[in-house]
Amino acid sequence: MTAHRPAADWLILGAAEVVTGVPTPSDPLGRLPGAAIAVAGEHLLAVGPEADVRAAVDATAARVLDAHGLIVAPGFVDSHTHLVFGGSRVQEYAARLTRTAAEVKALGIPTGILATVAMTRAASADELAQSARERLARMLAHGTTTVESKSGYGLTLEDELKMLRVNRRLQAEQPVDVVSTFLGAHDFPPERPRERYVDLVVDEMLPRVAAEGLAEFIDVYCDDGYYTLDQTRRILEAGRAAGLKLKAHVDQYAALGGAALAAELGLVSADHLNYTERADMRRLAAAGVVGVLMPVIDFAVRHPRPFDARAMLDEGLTVALATDLCPGGWVESMFLVMQMACRLHRFSPAEALRAATVGGAQALDRRDRGRIAPGQLADLQFWDVPSVEDVIYRLGCNPVQRVMKRGKIVWPSGPVSGL
Repeated sequence: MTAHRPAADWLILGAAEVVTGVPTPSDPLGRLPGAAIAVAGEHLLAVGPEADVRAAVDATAARVLDAHGLIVAPGFVDSHTHLVFGGSRVQEYAARLTRTAAEVKALGIPTGILATVAMTRAASADELAQSARERLARMLAHGTTTVESKSGYGLTLEDELKMLRVNRRLQAEQPVDVVSTFLGAHDFPPERPRERYVDLVVDEMLPRVAAEGLAEFIDVYCDDGYYTLDQTRRILEAGRAAGLKLKAHVDQYAALGGAALAAELGLVSADHLNYTERADMRRLAAAGVVGVLMPVIDFAVRHPRPFDARAMLDEGLTVALATDLCPGGWVESMFLVMQMACRLHRFSPAEALRAATVGGAQALDRRDRGRIAPGQLADLQFWDVPSVEDVIYRLGCNPVQRVMKRGKIVWPSGPVSGL
């Protein structure tokens, strides 16, 4: 009696290499030269030598995708972005290239988070959705298949809800998965005293966000001049009580104890970590908190203290790399993020790719993506380069030839060759 074999919708054949992201004793990326992949619906069925894959699945009705000579890798998981925002701060960015912050302020150029708050409040939901959709399309073309998207440029009840509703629209209207995070505690609006604004976040914003199911995560910017440790604890504990998972911006410009609080509360991720000491790195690692690192934003703002990625990795902290796409540092390419992580922060190419895929997935509490293995989502990117190392070596290049999202070819659009 012949055992039942699951039916495949796609067979991906001829790849020079499949980068599974499943570590082996000899390779942290689990690279499989010449491997084949079978896809059914949104998920991966089998990965391995072509003969083994064909034996494991019923490929009678499968379409064949010729990946001849290409590297197949998991889609990027960008676990920290401010995707939805109004306007642009290009004038500020250009002025700060040659001037001090005080000189830019004297010129009367609006700067910082509150400048974007004003532009985001003035924008309609349709305008915000359109600009974010365009950014997502470019990110997809660079291999990103999952994006976290924060609110935080509204700072009023209605404007925060507006941003989060845009996240929900984006999830429904285009192929990239959008994971929504409520960041009402991003800055303080100038029209309201700080403690009264914290009350607003906890007592009015959070219940509405939870009631409408607008966010999976809650985040707080815990840093000098922003949210104190006590305020951060209050907001995060209220978020947990409302059913949200926890994240926080910590130690970006000062070590206030945010990393230790992240470990104590068992956050899913702690992000930035520029001033995090080794003892707190160990606390985060022991608590299973993912450290999300963003080298391009530090480059864009000329940060005075780079994060110590090598120490984090040596302490056993799981790390993710992310763009931190925002008006203050507009980056849409995870390739640029990985290249800077390697050149400026001493990641190996393998460490950078793992942090941009499976690390990002862990930072979003997603166990169904970031690797190429049976049962994982069929989120794949196809690179026209000889090796993973070439992705890091070829600065500024986009090697992506094709992207599959949940079992569908979503970039480039149009007919798929090699069928």
